[in-house]
Order: sequence, then structure tokens, then C-alpha cells
Amino acid sequence: MPALYALTAGAFGIGVTEFVIMGLLLEVSRELDVTIAAAGLLISGYALGVTVGAPVLTAFTARWPRKHVLVGLMVIFVIGNAACALAPTYGWLMAARVLTALTHGTFFGVGAVVATGLVPEDKRASAISIMFTGLTVATVLGVPFGTWLGQHYGWRSTFWAVTLVGIVALIVLAALVPQDKAKPEASDWRSDLRAIARRPVLLGLLTTVLGYAGVFAVFTYIAPLLTGISGFDDSAVSPILLVFGGGLVAGNLLGGRLADRNLIRAILGTLAVLALVLGAAGFATVAPLQMWVLSKAEGAGQCLASNFNTGAFNLGNAIGAWAGGIVIDQGPGLAFVPFVAALFPLLAIAAALIAVRASRSATLTPSCNPIS
Repeated sequence: MPALYALTAGAFGIGVTEFVIMGLLLEVSRELDVTIAAAGLLISGYALGVTVGAPVLTAFTARWPRKHVLVGLMVIFVIGNAACALAPTYGWLMAARVLTALTHGTFFGVGAVVATGLVPEDKRASAISIMFTGLTVATVLGVPFGTWLGQHYGWRSTFWAVTLVGIVALIVLAALVPQDKAKPEASDWRSDLRAIARRPVLLGLLTTVLGYAGVFAVFTYIAPLLTGISGFDDSAVSPILLVFGGGLVAGNLLGGRLADRNLIRAILGTLAVLALVLGAAGFATVAPLQMWVLSKAEGAGQCLASNFNTGAFNLGNAIGAWAGGIVIDQGPGLAFVPFVAALFPLLAIAAALIAVRASRSATLTPSCNPIS
């Protein structure tokens, strides 16, 4: 339906700005005269901005109409990316990245709840995966094209292109997302926090953090890994990212279908594959883990839980980028990053098994005034 694909368009814009820097670490580090590991911290800074911004903006906008929240977030997104393109120093670029990141968590948190309200109950995980397809398509089209653009015309041109993507996404959201059925009621943040503090929810959030720390420990440094370790030329980075992104899209959609059939098996199976490979497994865990947290929060706590899980995803992003940087600068070196990254999904499997034991049900009760 149009509203669901409008959310996908917004997710695409946000996904491009989050991931495109990974293909431009070499260019950014050269122009701003910083190390590759320092450039990698631009990813950690963004991720931490998501982690902090998600609960804060969610609480601040709790009584706003959902459509107004989504459109307002895209306005900030456009301003933040323009600031990235104009940043004169590393510090300014970091600040602009953090500003942009503040919109990320709330967009995906609110968007995930809205998406589940647009489809029948047995299609909710698939609806989430469709929205997150915008994030994965960003890796298929946005990251390779942004990398190519930055290599040929400078990394600032890439952020100007992302700014344009944000403007298009803003127009699509304003045109296609319908108004709320009713004005959202103010939630009790204390009861919301109690819902999130439930053991299965906390373990689900921990699983998300650990799973995606493994993904981004490698993905953050994909360009130097390809050129410095695998021996590819700089010009080969964009085509390889294109193939990699295709695997992410396929895995994301497959993960949604698997979660609709059996949520627990989907979580454990995708994490096990993630410990061995990236590609399709990279985003196959997104929909299952999001559904787990939503189902275990229940009731009014779902909105905040959805945002916290998006924050957990990006906390894993930050930890992975940081851990990869430590391995490069202070550890055995760039070649060992994939081996260290594989440890995180194994820890995530352990957390998921404990979570399964802590809970016997995974039912979802709609809340947060879904729109249609």
C-alpha cells in the first residue's frame, strides 16, 4: 500500500546517510587529515546520536500526529546532511553527523509501529521488513553510487546528493502517509519504562546490540578491507558494494518471512548464519529482532521499545566500528577484523537463547494508534 512504501522511501534516505560514509573513509581521512580509524568514528558518532536521540525525541513528540513527526524528522535530516556537505573540519563533520542521527531512531521506531498497523496481524514482520527494505536498498544503490560520486567529485558531493534524496523522501512522506485516525494520547513514561525493563525485552535489545556489532565491525571498514587486504582497486569498491547490498535486500525480506512463520527459529537461525558470513545474513535479523522486542514489550510500551531497539541496532553499529578501529590501530591489524567481528553474533546467540527461556510467548498487541 502507498503509506507503507512512503515509509520505505524515508528509510532509504536515512539509510544512505548512515552507510555511505563507509565507502568514503579513505577520501574523508585524506582530505581532513585524520586516520582511517578516526574517520570510522564518524560512524560511531552517528550511531551514538541515534541511541540518544531515539528515546528523547520519542518522548518529546509523544502527542504529535505520527505523520507530523515523520515529516518533521525528515526536515532535520535534510538540514543535517547539508551541514555535513559544508563542514570545514573533522569536528564540524562529526557534529553535523550527530545532528542528522537524532532523527534516525524515532523515524524507524515510529515507522515500525505504523507499518504493523497497516497490515493484518500475520503480516506484521513482513511489513517491518518492507519498510527496512528502504534501508537495505540504500546499501544496494545509495552506497555504491555515493562511493563512486565521492571518489570522482569529492566526498562533499555525496552529502549534497543525500540532501537531495532527503528532500524527495520528505515530499513523498507528506503526500502519501495518511493522517492519524485519532490524536495520540500521552503515554505514561513510567509504565513504558517498566515494559521495556522486562527481562525478555532487555535480552532482546542486548541480542540486537551484539548481532549488529558483528555486522558493522566489518561493514565500517569494508573499503580498506577490499583495497588493502583483498587487493582490489579503488574502482572495484562500488561494484562490490552493489553485490553486497543485493544480499542485504534479499536477506531482509527473507528474515521477515521467516519471522512470520516462526519468530524464535528466525532469530536463532539468522544469527547463526551471521557468525559465518555477511551479505544476505547482514540484515536478515532486522525484522525478527524488531518483532521480538515489540511482542515482549506489549501494550503502551511498544512505541518506546521500538525506538530503543533502533537505538540498540545503532549502539551495535557504534561498538562494532569502535572495536574494528581498536583491532586496526592497537591490535593485530586490519586483516583480523572479520575474525573479531564473528565473535559478536556468537554472543548474540547466547543472549537470544536466554531470552527464549525467559519468555514463553511472543504475541503482539497493537498500540500507539496505528493509522491507515
